Amino acid sequence: MDTSASNRRLRVLLTAIGNGTLIPQPEFQRRLVWINKDKIEFIRTVLEGYPFPEIYIAAGKVDTKTGEGAEMLVDGQQRITTLYQYFRGSADLRLPKDFPRYDKLPEGDQVRFLEYKVVVRDLGNMSIDQIKQVFQRINSTSYGLNAMEIHNARYGGEFKKFAEKISQLEFFDDYRVFTSTDVKRMNDVMYCASLTATVMSTYFNRDSEVEIFLEKFNEEFDAQELLLKNIEKVLTFISRLNFPPKSRIYKKADFFTLFVEIYKILITANVDLNIPRVRSELETFFNHVDIVGTGLDTGSADVERYYKAALQASNDRGNRIARGEIISKTLRNTI
Repeated sequence: MDTSASNRRLRVLLTAIGNGTLIPQPEFQRRLVWINKDKIEFIRTVLEGYPFPEIYIAAGKVDTKTGEGAEMLVDGQQRITTLYQYFRGSADLRLPKDFPRYDKLPEGDQVRFLEYKVVVRDLGNMSIDQIKQVFQRINSTSYGLNAMEIHNARYGGEFKKFAEKISQLEFFDDYRVFTSTDVKRMNDVMYCASLTATVMSTYFNRDSEVEIFLEKFNEEFDAQELLLKNIEKVLTFISRLNFPPKSRIYKKADFFTLFVEIYKILITANVDLNIPRVRSELETFFNHVDIVGTGLDTGSADVERYYKAALQASNDRGNRIARGEIISKTLRNTI
């Protein structure tokens, strides 16, 4: 594969986008997911003259009669599109009051912006299939990365930050809900994102709905202050149950269900729960679940059903619902 790198002045790229000879969003590109804050910081980088990583382009269609052709932006869509929005004064870009608009810049600063040199790697004339392969390799987030690491590469907004904040609460460290590997691979953030999305909606299959919330609340997440307060209230309640750190209730699947069902009663339904009675009921119930795990029969259909729903495919929607119904019944026995 013959590729070459060169510098192009930013004004050349912006002009090409304006006249349609540079296509910033071929069908194989990712959606724009930068939040407004990301865009402002990137524009500031260019205005201050700092470099950014190279972009990739490839040859597009050529009109054999006129000799005119187009190029496709294979990687660098968010960067170049953001600069084009700034240059054109697009309504899609919300500038802070203290941030200079392009048309208000001194002429010398406008020239420096337009003359900014962008490193461009030209992939030449390749088929769409080859370009897609290149793009996938460049953005190889699917190679060895888990779902949250992929989401982290795409979303840096408010919901993702909120999930991070929840995962860093002392409760999870005190009760060792997450392993060091969970933290390294961002499984703790995904878990808290799923937990948050569930209390905001309902049980869903594995982490299937997380990206919807990451995208919907990428730019703004107005409910986060109240939600944080409510989550902390539920965690405090669970902590006051005074189960030892090695208790079954802190295993991920069991804790997920317990947290959601307590949240539904304490927060959603606004019903008080008696801590000693809840502790007694849960201790009895989970002791029976552990007995089932040893192969003995407790004689309770709910306990058998819960154990099976927590043993395999515990994150499937059906099993989450099954566990939720049983824990809900157990909790409501204390009211």
